[in-house]
Amino acid sequence: MSQLEKFIAQFQNKTISISVSDLETNQEININADVLMHPASTMKVPVMMEVFRQTQVGNFSLDDQIEIYNSFQSIVDGSDFDLDVADDSEKTLYSRIGEKETIRELNRLMIVWSSNLATNILMDKVGTKPIDDFIKELGIKNVNVMRLIEDKQAYRLNINNTFSARGTTHMMRLIAEGKVISQEASDEMIKVMLGQEFNESIPALLPKDVKVAHKTGWTGEFFHDTGIVFPSNRKPYAITLFTNGFPEDDESQAHNCMAEISKLVYEGLK
Repeated sequence: MSQLEKFIAQFQNKTISISVSDLETNQEININADVLMHPASTMKVPVMMEVFRQTQVGNFSLDDQIEIYNSFQSIVDGSDFDLDVADDSEKTLYSRIGEKETIRELNRLMIVWSSNLATNILMDKVGTKPIDDFIKELGIKNVNVMRLIEDKQAYRLNINNTFSARGTTHMMRLIAEGKVISQEASDEMIKVMLGQEFNESIPALLPKDVKVAHKTGWTGEFFHDTGIVFPSNRKPYAITLFTNGFPEDDESQAHNCMAEISKLVYEGLK
């Protein structure tokens, strides 16, 4: 704790939240862990959770195909809005409007490439309220999903998704323990997150044999990463790093900060 507090103290005018929950020792680390922040794309994890839950109850199969489209309704007044390909880290779906894709592949693109378009299509499919209700049913606090991505009318009215690092780590720990839906579903979600393509933060400075199932998020001056770290020869730990205030035009500062924190945590727990 003292090492971590000393490290983050150097980042003046920045908010850095750290939450760690170790399945091996049940030790926890929480620094600024209850600060509510815009979750950016870390909110795609509970979307995935609800997709798997509705699969479990038989609403649909992951191998069902649904249409790719880019027209969504604001939570404020039902007015239409669409997503800009320039603001999305996954581009391929935009050239496939009108075609069909499996729910399984849309879920993968949502997590590993952080596709905003796949996310909104899946949120339309399962419903925003059921996503939030499932989070609450699991006893996860301060993780709130209110709206689709890029609903700018809602954003202007401050109707936003809000997560805390502590709540997000609790969510990840439940997945690590196999307690989200079932062991099988939790394992499958971990498998998806192990394919993450953006690895500049939590995994960056860890030994190459350490697997990390995680989900990044970034928007404006918010840069986040949350995941499950699997060291060799011990149980995993869940970790969430949320930051606010790093410059949007030099994201390496935020990534480097989170990578160093992740390394400190790993070395302290191993």
